[in-house]
Amino acid sequence: MAESKRFVVTLAQLNPTVGDIAGNAEKVRAARIKAAADNADLVVLPELFLCGYPPEDIVLKPAFQAQCRAAVENLARETADGGPGVLIGTPWVEDGKLYNAVAFLDGGRIASLRFKVNLPNYGVFDEKRVFARGPVAGPLSIRGVRVGVPVCEDTWMEESAEYENVVECLVETGADILIVPNGSPYARGKNDIRLSMAVARVSESGLPFIYLNQVGGQDELVFDGASFALNADRSLAMQAPCFVENITTLIWTKGEGGWTCKGPVTPLIEGDRGDYAACVLGLRDYVNKNGFPGVLLGISGGIDSALCLALAVDAIGVDRVRGVMLPFRYTAPESIEDAAKIARGYGIRYDVLPIAAAVNGFEDILKDTFRGLPRDVTEENLQARTRGVLLMAISNKTGAMLVTTGNKSEMSVGYATLYGDMNGGFNPIKDIYKTEVFRLSSLRNSWKPEGALGPSGKVIPTSIIARPPTAELRENQTDQDSLPPYDILDGILERLVERDESIATIIAEGFDQDTVVRINRLLNLAEYKRRQAAPGVKVTRKSFGRDRRYPITNRFRDDGRLLPTPDDALVTRASRDSAEAFDV
Repeated sequence: MAESKRFVVTLAQLNPTVGDIAGNAEKVRAARIKAAADNADLVVLPELFLCGYPPEDIVLKPAFQAQCRAAVENLARETADGGPGVLIGTPWVEDGKLYNAVAFLDGGRIASLRFKVNLPNYGVFDEKRVFARGPVAGPLSIRGVRVGVPVCEDTWMEESAEYENVVECLVETGADILIVPNGSPYARGKNDIRLSMAVARVSESGLPFIYLNQVGGQDELVFDGASFALNADRSLAMQAPCFVENITTLIWTKGEGGWTCKGPVTPLIEGDRGDYAACVLGLRDYVNKNGFPGVLLGISGGIDSALCLALAVDAIGVDRVRGVMLPFRYTAPESIEDAAKIARGYGIRYDVLPIAAAVNGFEDILKDTFRGLPRDVTEENLQARTRGVLLMAISNKTGAMLVTTGNKSEMSVGYATLYGDMNGGFNPIKDIYKTEVFRLSSLRNSWKPEGALGPSGKVIPTSIIARPPTAELRENQTDQDSLPPYDILDGILERLVERDESIATIIAEGFDQDTVVRINRLLNLAEYKRRQAAPGVKVTRKSFGRDRRYPITNRFRDDGRLLPTPDDALVTRASRDSAEAFDV
């Protein structure tokens, strides 16, 4: 085939649903129609798009594998019409092994297959659990262009013995351009990391680099899209938007300097705006993909439930959101007023259900059992548990999913028993520290993400944002009577949870020793509570659950002393040759 001087590629940054193989295939067909209208040579879909990413252990089911294979074959037959070729991610069984594959469909056939080589096995990823490692292969020939197709992790240079330099191999075997299908979840600051990685690969290879990412929520993960392309001189050829589906056709032309393109560039949504948009998208897709008719949440008049209400309305609209205020005798009048104010401001269905009769009823039932024992947190927590029972009853009766409202700061230290903080189906602020809850609430009063269904303008009353944080975990006591100020608490937690720093290191950074030791103790004690918590959106480097796994039964405690220095003189190490002989 003659060498081409023009290569037209349609990038389909789309939102798949795990397990909806037929629905995902229909999205491929729609994207191919758009690509054909743009006279494209090729339409590209993200990593494992056909089955949805990540499929986790469901991909091990033979019936699942067979349905994916049948769908790929059907899509391949349709390319006999002479239209654009299709590059699509799919599971693929070959010689009894399951691969994370990319299939090139063209001319009515599955023209080529490429398998992911480097399988991530850290953080939220555990691909070695389900997939076999693929062989390193050369580029595909697509309409006269030699296209290298490294898959996601194949472009990240991990310094380990197992890592294969796929990009280097593609360069050596004559690739003209790199197209990289990805399933890369959102995290704050991730765009800079992706771009740095891509620039490094372009610098090493001298090849243009097309990075295609999926978009959408899948359980705790949110995929932000933000696909981009770099020219061989490392200039930005295209930047797709964040958090929304997008189909963009790029026209690449070959001149003396190689392949170049100049496509649309959309500003990125980052920082607090990125976190807010991720929470909206994660909640929206969890509700819609699981078929809930709407959501329900307890509105306390506090800032956590106010932010969750804003997120819920932005995600699925006013008509599908219901709020319930469940006051008790310790509920402050201003909380009742603010809860009503925010509910009226949105126009959601709003109910006030006093819980005194239920709480008193529980106490009457328990009075003989508790006779002779002093009142303590047990009775005080009955009000929180009563709220949980009533909210779950409304959820069961109406089918609406209960949104939980516990922030990361309080979930970390076990202060999460209020208004459905632990009960329910999904928590949009599970990975948001309290200090950021305040920032996001103020942010939402001046900005909302594209596609948000809530009203513009001030939606969270200033009185809620300005009021000192309170909780009914103890009668008439604020959280900060027993916790340090939230800026200090969050600073300590960020170092303990996301950075895994030692207590000695945190103290050396200027934090009070007694405070750090106490917060670390509360963090350890609350592990069993977090195991029972609803899933929620992940936005930070390391969130509770999927990528931070700690045992509940665990006697290790960091005592805060300086870490001992290893004594390498005590270690006798075998030579490399003898070690290899022993391993054999």
